[in-house]
Amino acid sequence: MTQILQRTVLFADLRGSTALYETLGNAEATTVVTHSVALLAHVVTSCRGTVVKTLGDGLMAVFENPIEAVSAADGMHESLDRIVPPAAPAAGVPAAAQRSPVLKLQVGLAHGEVVAMSGDCFGDAVNVAARLLDHAGDNETLTTATVFSAQDAESSARFRSLDRVQLRGRVEPVHVYLLEGRRFGDTAATAYGDLLPTATEPEGIRLAWLDLNRVYAGPSLPVVLGRSPQATYCIDDSRVSRSHARIDWHGGAFQLTDLSYNGTYVRFSSDSEIVQLRRGTCTLHGSGAIGLGASPVDPTSPCVRFEVMKFSDTQPQAPFEFNR
Repeated sequence: MTQILQRTVLFADLRGSTALYETLGNAEATTVVTHSVALLAHVVTSCRGTVVKTLGDGLMAVFENPIEAVSAADGMHESLDRIVPPAAPAAGVPAAAQRSPVLKLQVGLAHGEVVAMSGDCFGDAVNVAARLLDHAGDNETLTTATVFSAQDAESSARFRSLDRVQLRGRVEPVHVYLLEGRRFGDTAATAYGDLLPTATEPEGIRLAWLDLNRVYAGPSLPVVLGRSPQATYCIDDSRVSRSHARIDWHGGAFQLTDLSYNGTYVRFSSDSEIVQLRRGTCTLHGSGAIGLGASPVDPTSPCVRFEVMKFSDTQPQAPFEFNR
């Protein structure tokens, strides 16, 4: 029977399984991935959701309301954290998982009308939730404005607007929010000591590609670098994804997150090693170059020069240079 329902759709995707199969072998890697997906499914049911289907390294689920869906997203990240190789064996976690490379989780949430038919769900909310995974970094949850607006005041404070994002295959951009932190952990001391206080006002970051020279700070953040005309910083090159990378101000620093399928590369000086990001994140400091889809050492690559700026420094600065 076909039903038209209002539901919150959740897509969860595990990244890093390819490295598991390479380092652990097929049998042990399959055990780790299967156990991880089972943990995610258990979180869904514990939050009163329904698993619609598993998708190899992830799953699709639906919830009656956005609050339960956000709670499930939190629970998924927390459950996956427990698979991180511990100092001592963890009860109930396969031995293979305890010595495996860390899996990363991306979650996308959207709320709206869905068509439930033959055990599956279809509709715009399904498509949007799935496409949000294209823009999620490691261990991130992205939601639509409808999901955000359904949260209470305390939960709403954990969301940060990423502004309107162009999703693949969709004509109209979607206002996307990033769910930050954990329910219980962001203000607690970590294994490396107390968290540093967050700067209240961001410094600036200057980006330069060809004749496109821009400075971003405060309300203009985050910055999405990509080929799409809707990208904040548009780079017209076939090697650049529509939404290739994102620069945020987080924890008192600029964070670069790769959102692409062919990678982002960072070089901080002409003689430094190149940091390769595959759906990962790194902190930007000083000045350097960001290669989108190709290494900065390739003279033909779409390479964006960056400079972290201190607005408190009032001395005139010469234009910055970076030699590949």
